[in-house]
Amino acid sequence: MRLHELYAFPEEYKNRKRIGRGSGSGWGKTATKGTKGQNSRSGGGVRPGFEGGQMPLARRLPKRGFKNPFREVYEAVNVGRLIAMFEGKDEITLADMYERGVVKDGAPVKVLGTGDVDKAVTIEAHRFSASAAEKIAQAGGTAKAIEA
Repeated sequence: MRLHELYAFPEEYKNRKRIGRGSGSGWGKTATKGTKGQNSRSGGGVRPGFEGGQMPLARRLPKRGFKNPFREVYEAVNVGRLIAMFEGKDEITLADMYERGVVKDGAPVKVLGTGDVDKAVTIEAHRFSASAAEKIAQAGGTAKAIEA
């Protein structure tokens, strides 16, 4: 006996309903679609959101706000967390952050100023908050901003 022979024998499978295969099948003639009307025709039916000619909900409700298509969303990471995660490293690059899973892969990164910087370290990111850049500089390190 093998694993695939334990249960679900082929004769226990339920056969799919083969519609439109002649009157002898029991699902012939109208092929379970009823008689006449839009839904019985080939390609019949209505598009999503169509409400039979009534003004659709999406058009009845007021439109509000504005969505900026050019908005850049940065992955925020605190300087204290970076120092803790890369303890013993003098240089923290974007590749290191992506590799370690600190930020989403390929996302632009902004370093924020929460946490303490107790040693000189070079950090590479797309943006730095003023407090983060100041803390890094006070510790003798450099904040290297790169183009996105």
